[in-house]
Amino acid sequence: MSAAAALARGPVMLDVEGLELSGEDRARLLHPLVGGVILFARNYASPAQLTALTQAIRALRSPPLLIAVDHEGGRVQRFRDGFTAIPPMRTLGAHWDRDVAAAAGEAIRLGWTMARELRAHGVDFSFTPVLDLDFGASTVIGDRAFHRNPNAAAHLAAALHAGLRAGGMAAVGKHFPGHGHVAADSHVDVPVDPRTLAAITADDLVPFASMTAHGLEGVMPAHVVYPAVDAVPAGFSRIWLQDILRGRLGFDGMIFSDDLGMAGAHTAGDMTARADAALAAGCDMVLVCNDPAAADDLLARWRVGAGPDLARRAAAMEGRAPGPCPV
Repeated sequence: MSAAAALARGPVMLDVEGLELSGEDRARLLHPLVGGVILFARNYASPAQLTALTQAIRALRSPPLLIAVDHEGGRVQRFRDGFTAIPPMRTLGAHWDRDVAAAAGEAIRLGWTMARELRAHGVDFSFTPVLDLDFGASTVIGDRAFHRNPNAAAHLAAALHAGLRAGGMAAVGKHFPGHGHVAADSHVDVPVDPRTLAAITADDLVPFASMTAHGLEGVMPAHVVYPAVDAVPAGFSRIWLQDILRGRLGFDGMIFSDDLGMAGAHTAGDMTARADAALAAGCDMVLVCNDPAAADDLLARWRVGAGPDLARRAAAMEGRAPGPCPV
């Protein structure tokens, strides 16, 4: 095997085609703009195959590309056979209503289990926890949320985060500033949340502020428009990302765009324009998923340098050796 290419991590996260790297995958992942890989269910057949795939990705570059997955539990768990079935986070919220301390302990245990199993197979982190509140409006969020009560969501998310950290894994809170109040699904539509900043601050921002205070490593903004605050989706908004998330909340970790192929991102133009808009707003790394042609076009046409903080923030997302479960 050839030596790993010495390449700083770039500001793009891509997916790969199948169960092992194709020649096209390798060429994309060696592009200087790429800094990470997101895996999906199509990339998983068995624990041994996953380990081989992540080892092949890591061998390409130094420092190695970040390897991520959406592995929240419930209906969003990409790897199933050979992995513990993680329940939807709403079950922790229901447990919290009955016994706060026991629910927090279970959240720690689930976070540690999730992290330990993913780390054992070469995955750096999961895009979890969902910090959206369950207002009963959003079917795409629904039982992925811990609770309607922002303090319950903050408490359980902090406990899950403690488990993730003990298992060797960073966390990514999503979908800032909150996707739970809109019925539309940003995968296929451009949701609009008409609430005031004061209303969002009193509810939805509570878990994000709490997790920031607890050292949250990553945030993913929503492809949702909040017209009382800004006319563009939060992931393209300097007001949301720079003024509120970085300024008011004091978050200094990694900001990942949600998938720029989603309908909620199309307002910004073609893929290069979307990537430009995301970085200008304050994202550190942009995701381009399930569209190899768009990924190739972005890598060919995008002219951008990595932000001055990308290397530091990306390093904080690297997986570590798991320790013992705290509970």
